[in-house]
Amino acid sequence: MKIKNMLTLLPVSTLLLTALAGCGSDTNKVSQSASPATSTAASTPSGPPVTLTVEVFDRGVQGQPDLNNNTWTRYINDNFGKQNNAIVKFVPVPRSQEVEKLNVLMAASEAPDVSFTYDSATVSRYAKVNGIIQLNDLLDKYGKDLTNYLGKTVLSYGLFDGKQMAIPAKRTSLAWNGMFIRKDWLDKLGMPVPTTRDELYNTLVAFRDKNPGGVNGVIPWGLAATGLNYNYGNLGESFWGKQSDEEFNTAPSWLRPGNKDALKFLNKLYNEKLISPDFALDKTAKQADADLTNGKVGFFSANWDYPLRQNISQPLKANVPTANYVPIDTFQNSEGKYKKIAYNENGVNVFIPKSSKNAELAIKYLNWMSDPKNLFFLQYGQEGVNHKMVNGIPQVINQTGDNMQISYLNLDYTLVVNGVELGDPQKNIKALAASAPGLEEAAEKSYKINTTETYTSFFFDTPNESNIKFGKTLGDMNKLMTDKLIVCKPAEFDALYDKLVAEYMAAGGQAVMDENVKIYKAMQANKK
Repeated sequence: MKIKNMLTLLPVSTLLLTALAGCGSDTNKVSQSASPATSTAASTPSGPPVTLTVEVFDRGVQGQPDLNNNTWTRYINDNFGKQNNAIVKFVPVPRSQEVEKLNVLMAASEAPDVSFTYDSATVSRYAKVNGIIQLNDLLDKYGKDLTNYLGKTVLSYGLFDGKQMAIPAKRTSLAWNGMFIRKDWLDKLGMPVPTTRDELYNTLVAFRDKNPGGVNGVIPWGLAATGLNYNYGNLGESFWGKQSDEEFNTAPSWLRPGNKDALKFLNKLYNEKLISPDFALDKTAKQADADLTNGKVGFFSANWDYPLRQNISQPLKANVPTANYVPIDTFQNSEGKYKKIAYNENGVNVFIPKSSKNAELAIKYLNWMSDPKNLFFLQYGQEGVNHKMVNGIPQVINQTGDNMQISYLNLDYTLVVNGVELGDPQKNIKALAASAPGLEEAAEKSYKINTTETYTSFFFDTPNESNIKFGKTLGDMNKLMTDKLIVCKPAEFDALYDKLVAEYMAAGGQAVMDENVKIYKAMQANKK
């Protein structure tokens, strides 16, 4: 459960202490009809079945199926439920309010037997107030396959005070951000792919002055508001100076040596009209998407696969058939390396609330899910119906109705894994690339670039109470600080940077850092 090491300090919702009224229960009926091609369930055992409740995200996807009665839930009930004299009932939780809703359910002792969240700090808070079940003995008795599948490293992210309090999913795709440039523009200008900051700067200037795409309002570097896609990639890392492990893991980015120079570089680019002029007003990234798909943007950084996604690649191809974005690695540091952040090995955090009466069955369910056969069906379904095989790699057939996957590879139903799982890392990469038809080579190259010379953030096994208290304030300040520093006049930059950082530290940044240091030192001492 390492936490992403972003510029912002993410706010953490606290556990509600009182029950809230109006918390209704899901009354959807679970279909018991088997999928003829996949059902291996035996006849239902005698006696009344036990109901196992499992959280599922309601993402509000247009045309989504009944979250309790679809191809995937029927498979689960036919192949796990019937064999265990159980009915698996899914409890929808709005994705945009997952922590808030979970807090309400936990406070009312109504949280599903199998609950989960991406916010590891929330899990540690639950563990601290004794609100969730310790899982060591249950995993030993009923989770052998699950334990073998996840492995010691992934499971370690679910340890709190040395006890297994959560089951982290295995994250199979570790690439995070990526950078992309218009190769067709470079070719037209006779310029090589930039591999350093200086080369990128010269390229951006050429894009501005020569406008190789012949567009109205050329944008050398496309950006959107802080915290969205169209970010700064690993520009900051290329400026960072040497730090001790303790400094790197406990201090905010604002105090890192070189961070000021990184923001000053962006300020220079903005004042030279090399960055989207109104990026700070683009709170949804819709304008950046429009600029990109209309062929105005020469370079940008976003998720490693962003321009390969069909909602971007298809309209871009329709509007500008010759446009060709290629992945690049251009922010080299003083040591000649291209350091960049990657996702940690863990994904969503699964836990069992103390109020659950079905902890044993919950672990059996996750153990069943870790079986390759079951995991494959939940991700890909039936061949010829839900997926097709191309060169030995399954490709999902996007559908509506019962067969629709409301999240990528059904990750809301496959709680033991985040990402493609074909049992082979190379096949996993091929499968990721297959989701970008016609751009598979670019996808594989981007993934390779963005899983090379990477680092991950430090996992604090104890909640930082100061971060809980000041996190939202600091997160909001972070965004405003970054935007102000990029758009200010160059002559004002140094004084403004120092002023804003001082305000940030006084507003809680210092308290968060001090507590980080305390927790970090205690963890290092425990290792000795």
